[in-house]
Amino acid sequence: DLFCGVGPFALRLAASASVLAADADEAQIGALAQAVRYCQGLKAITTEVRDLFRNPYLAGELSAFDCVVFDPPRAGAQAQVREIAASKVPAVIGVSCDPASFARDAATLCAGGYRLDRVTAVDQFKYTRHVELVAVFRRG
Repeated sequence: DLFCGVGPFALRLAASASVLAADADEAQIGALAQAVRYCQGLKAITTEVRDLFRNPYLAGELSAFDCVVFDPPRAGAQAQVREIAASKVPAVIGVSCDPASFARDAATLCAGGYRLDRVTAVDQFKYTRHVELVAVFRRG
């Protein structure tokens, strides 16, 4: 779970799989690590403070994972997505609050051999113009 913030996806994913959760915000990672201590019945969640813009996980590091979930800020995840595209990860789930950065990141993944399986718009912020996108990419 890259750009995990306080871990809303990491906590749900850990119900069925071990999770690595990374974000540059030390306070948010600290909050997630504390929450994990109070949750029962979850698989392991490993947290890491890491600036994924300046120090993305490299393709070789990512290839050990079954799936990558990324939910970057509005700017997108350009450096990290280049590494994901070069990896052997079979499935990628991208979440975005910005259609332009999503389109750029999706194009990078597709150029790297992923196919866009589906996109779902989530009207999470009623009565605003903001829409979240959730996309599933598969290798091959």
